[in-house]
Amino acid sequence: MRRSPYFPYLLLAVAVLFWAGNWVFARALRFDVPPVALAFWRWLIALVILTPFAYRHVRRQWDLIRGSWRVLCLLALLASVFQHIPVYIGLSQTTATNGALLNSITPVLILVLSRLLFGERLSIVQILGVSISLLGVGVILTAGDFAALATLQLNRGDLWVLLATLAWAVYTVCLRWRPAELNLLAMLWMIAAIGVCAMVPIYAWEIASGRTLNPTTEVLGALLYIGALSTVVSYVFWNRAVQQIGPNRAGPFMYLMLVYTPLLAIIFIGERLHLYHLVGCVLILGGIYLTSRGRPASAPVEEAPDL
Repeated sequence: MRRSPYFPYLLLAVAVLFWAGNWVFARALRFDVPPVALAFWRWLIALVILTPFAYRHVRRQWDLIRGSWRVLCLLALLASVFQHIPVYIGLSQTTATNGALLNSITPVLILVLSRLLFGERLSIVQILGVSISLLGVGVILTAGDFAALATLQLNRGDLWVLLATLAWAVYTVCLRWRPAELNLLAMLWMIAAIGVCAMVPIYAWEIASGRTLNPTTEVLGALLYIGALSTVVSYVFWNRAVQQIGPNRAGPFMYLMLVYTPLLAIIFIGERLHLYHLVGCVLILGGIYLTSRGRPASAPVEEAPDL
């Protein structure tokens, strides 16, 4: 099967499926696992699994890691604390379907941040695409009723998800500062280690406030799924496939999230798909298509998705 030309595409499809499962599990666990606990245990489990595989790379490149600690701390905080804690707070207040659809605006945010932070120029077509995607976000935020903007009747969970999406976009843009020679497994291990250390005081505060994890068999199984499959296995599958077929062919597979997540949410946690979801999805995807036009094909954004 590994020799098959279709094998990399299978890896991509499975990786995105595991990421979609993260959104659904996080929504299902909202009454049993507080948001910080979910983020903390996700990264701690990933750290434990990664250690035997990443140890030799970390040891061999320790001087490089030590010299790049500022960049690695920034990337770790963006990828763990500032992304996953807001995501899990958001999913305690909004649906997995809403969260996945809003998260799909990431390519547009990356484009806007590249303009704001690094002065990359936008064409008129790309500006139009950004505007259309933002309109799609507005449709989802207001459930198709823009009158809600006048009375500020927005779902706080959606806003938390958007904050997490912004953090991930900033992370992706800042990846250009990472040491090019640093092994990807070593970088993921460092992100996990720094993220876990940073979340310890926040997790302690959450416990002190009386919000504790309910360690049932189902909860422990879901945590293992999120830490092992949605974090480690998906990352490895994704990067293995990207090495074989390139980022340009791999990138569009991320849009399977817009198929997987609603279907899993409908099947397993009884969510419902509404017309405004479909309208918002079409607008966001149409905007992304327009913003992708005019980008130089020889210089794709290198991205290490971790949803």
